[in-house]
Amino acid sequence: MSMSPRVLINSALILLLALVPFIAEMIDDSFYVGLTTRILILAIAALSLNLLIGYGGMVSFGHAAYIGVGAYMVGIGAFHAFEDGVDWMLNGYVQLFGAIFGSAVIALVIGAISLRTRGVYFIMITMAFSQMLYFTAVGVETYGADDGLSIYSRSDMLGLIDMSNENSLYYLVFFSLLILLYLMHRLVGSQFGNVIRGSKSNEARMRSIGFSPYKYRLVAFVIAGTIAGYAGFLMANLNDFVSPDMMHWTRSGDLIIMIVLGGIGNLFGPLYGAVAFLMLEELLSSIPLTIGGLRVGEYWQLLFGPLLIIIVLYARNGIDSFLPGKDKRS
Repeated sequence: MSMSPRVLINSALILLLALVPFIAEMIDDSFYVGLTTRILILAIAALSLNLLIGYGGMVSFGHAAYIGVGAYMVGIGAFHAFEDGVDWMLNGYVQLFGAIFGSAVIALVIGAISLRTRGVYFIMITMAFSQMLYFTAVGVETYGADDGLSIYSRSDMLGLIDMSNENSLYYLVFFSLLILLYLMHRLVGSQFGNVIRGSKSNEARMRSIGFSPYKYRLVAFVIAGTIAGYAGFLMANLNDFVSPDMMHWTRSGDLIIMIVLGGIGNLFGPLYGAVAFLMLEELLSSIPLTIGGLRVGEYWQLLFGPLLIIIVLYARNGIDSFLPGKDKRS
């Protein structure tokens, strides 16, 4: 059976990502492994937010909070392992459980409250909760407050995965993304996904046929928060550092931009958006041109803004608009 051009393009992207460590070794530059690892981690976080925005119509400006929670589970575990000699807190599986469970519980609480509202009120409540967690992290001096917390040892996965090896970490992130793409594909295509999408289009109709949109949305909210917490776990191990800045509402804005860039409500949209966002950031910030004593690259956001406006105006569904065919899940 022949594959559609869209599937071929998506497969080519996945194949290219699978070869990144080999390409980096060939050109003797490991920088690209770290950069691509960061891209894939943010793609995982954007994928989770796309479930809310793209399929459920729930625009959350507090999604970065779950990334921060997941990251701090790693940072706090490493801190107590070295400061207090609590070795079991360096166990990667303990940290992973804490990241997933903690983000899930917080998502459940935030979702239970915010989902009782709609529109701008929903946006403001999710952002308010995110800022509450942000300022809580800023105020905790034990864990570095606004200076952040350095991680002197990455998660110990008991020999199964060497998190200190950049290639091992990369492939953990890569295969995690593949698994989550598959699970998201199945989820959106299931009855659960149909209810979520149907509630976005016509909530009253979904109620009339016997479904409770609130319960389905709450489950979707918790799923999205849990995946974002896992992304935070990975990000902390990549950066060897956590800080309250990871929870700031502007970080949630970055995830939304990635979704818009890639294509809202499309399975591969968050991945394309994360690749485009991080590569543009890297390229624009590297511009050496100096005007009036100011290096243009330091103000890359001023260049990125107009590009984003052009994409929104002329490519209504982001990069996905340029791909042949149509995403069946859109």
